[in-house]
Amino acid sequence: MKLKAILMGAAAGAVSMTTFAAHAAEHSDGITVAYFLEWPMPFQYAKEMGTYEEEMGVPINWVSFDTGTAMSAAMASGDVQISVSQGVPPFVVAASAGQDIQIVDVAVSYSDNDNCVVATALEIDKDTAGDLEGKKVAVPLGTAAHYGFLKQMDHFGVDPASMEIVDMAPAEGAAALAQGSLDMACGWGGALRRMKESGNVLLTGAEKEELGILVFDVTSAPADFVAENPDMVASFLKVTADANAMWNAGENREEMLEVIARDSGMDVTATDETISTFVFPPVDEQLSQKWLGGGAQEFMNGVAEVFLEAGAIDEKRDSYANAVATGPLEAAQGM
Repeated sequence: MKLKAILMGAAAGAVSMTTFAAHAAEHSDGITVAYFLEWPMPFQYAKEMGTYEEEMGVPINWVSFDTGTAMSAAMASGDVQISVSQGVPPFVVAASAGQDIQIVDVAVSYSDNDNCVVATALEIDKDTAGDLEGKKVAVPLGTAAHYGFLKQMDHFGVDPASMEIVDMAPAEGAAALAQGSLDMACGWGGALRRMKESGNVLLTGAEKEELGILVFDVTSAPADFVAENPDMVASFLKVTADANAMWNAGENREEMLEVIARDSGMDVTATDETISTFVFPPVDEQLSQKWLGGGAQEFMNGVAEVFLEAGAIDEKRDSYANAVATGPLEAAQGM
């Protein structure tokens, strides 16, 4: 499926939805929050402890998703009110297509946990990456992995148009790579670990960062939900920030790890290996120039330019400043 077709579907959902305000006004019945399995984060400890419901005063329906593009579509339809750890590229894709969503915090930074893996049998590394022309690659379109793929191919001088690109969720790409039906697959988390059993990466996380390939996720929500429920969003972010602070401080880490592993659908060892590559910025850092104080907005513009040049989106915003709402996070900092 073409990325443009995905965007058209998401945009249509946004246009056809019957004002999300009606749903938000009746949040006493609960809200739905999206997250990823096999993507372990401290918030899951608070999730399992029931802290969010306790602090926010409403029931929460937690629903797992495979990609950030699916999260965007669910927010556009009104089925999801908050998405945790949505990749910046899928957020930019939706925002560029006209969906009115906003970033409310920086969920996690993870340059080593999102990458593309080349099948071992090809014996291709960064010195022979030109041999990827004509090869078949699985890429979850419109995601951080897609952005990283485009940037890496540009670095190596490989034209993506010369490759056979298949839109696949990371778990499916990992399985196809293991079966030998792909030459390369891109993804993150547990799926990326499985991909590495069948091949090798071209660039490490540090090498990607040197090229300006940042990889971070955000917590996002429909703009009208944020505007109409600022206290609720602030409470959600406060619980998340407290869980991150507990993890960063090393408090009860063993207990937290076991709970997070169980909720992620992973064993403790795999969870530890994955989460150890994650960075969870504290609130004051998130509000700094590096992130939501301007850096994230500039990065989104850069992502949009890459996607526009690659033909993945038809147009971009002049500015992504309005795609960030720092009010709830600032309020959470004072709670």
